[in-house]
Amino acid sequence: MNRLAPAFNLLFRSQLGPLVALIFIVVAFALADGWLGSGNFLTARNVRVMTSSTALIAVPALGMTMIIIAGGIDLSAGTALTLCGTVLATSLKFSPVAAGEPGFASQVAMALLITAATGCACGLLNGLLISGTRVVPFIVTLGTMTIFLGIGQIIAKESTVYAPPEHLPEWLQNLCYTGPTAAKYGLIPYVPTSALIAVVFVGLVAALLRYTVFGRNVFAIGSSESTARLCGINVPLTVLAVYSLAGLFVAMGGLLYFSDVKNGNPSDGMGKELEIIAAVVLGGGSLSGGRGSVIGTLIGALIIVVIRTGCTLLQIPNTYTHIIIGVIIIVAVIVDQLRHGSPEWLFRMLAKSSS
Repeated sequence: MNRLAPAFNLLFRSQLGPLVALIFIVVAFALADGWLGSGNFLTARNVRVMTSSTALIAVPALGMTMIIIAGGIDLSAGTALTLCGTVLATSLKFSPVAAGEPGFASQVAMALLITAATGCACGLLNGLLISGTRVVPFIVTLGTMTIFLGIGQIIAKESTVYAPPEHLPEWLQNLCYTGPTAAKYGLIPYVPTSALIAVVFVGLVAALLRYTVFGRNVFAIGSSESTARLCGINVPLTVLAVYSLAGLFVAMGGLLYFSDVKNGNPSDGMGKELEIIAAVVLGGGSLSGGRGSVIGTLIGALIIVVIRTGCTLLQIPNTYTHIIIGVIIIVAVIVDQLRHGSPEWLFRMLAKSSS
């Protein structure tokens, strides 16, 4: 039993667990696709598509990572994201200036500012309700989820908003472009811009959580809110800041969402919050608070995208794909529970099986 403990700690109590799981899943789908599929899983084009799709999940999941570390949850992230995308599409659709005309750059900048303000306002509302009423975040964000959906439908007039191509700057149209002529940055060959944006944001949030007082306060609140209060941390203000900052990342996710689909549809947000939360959990984040990693969240988003892409290439129906991802999420939550306790029963079971 003592010989099994180091292996358990290495895989389940460190950050290596999600990485090992990702490597295993990639190898499994690569072999399965080479044997049963078309053999396109590890092609350069498919890798670019997967990295871009990962960015669509990872960017809003960075904000969710901070929320979950602080002991909260945000079920409204999906509808808030598509609300931001709808606001951006509407702002660009009714802009009076087309590309190449004077004032076009400032017009786009204003649309982006409105989009960012929308995301921050969504997060601010969640933070105010949670810190002001002391109602559990699950209930508050369950309510705001439908509120943001309704606001988006009002703005879109219960339809899909399409912005004219002449009102879209070229960089916005190509943020999620994954074709063979995608941008090349120095020695990095043909990486989608959306993936590079996600990597930059991962570095910024990692530095924020690791090297700032704010980051330490977020971990302290998630570990024990009462202890954090005794230490002099302004818990309501920190919670407000966490949700507002998370709203900004949701807005950035809305920007990538619009660049990917070139329209705004508020109804697309239903269910996206599950992928965002799942990325954090699969990456080692604890729903009990006090634990999480932005690198882990990026790995979690990759796991979701790899599974979804692999199942598509193997022509596995979406219904079974959802089941597979759901099972993996349950396993991740069980592993998280094992981290909190002393899994002596597991050691005993393994010891009996090896004897």
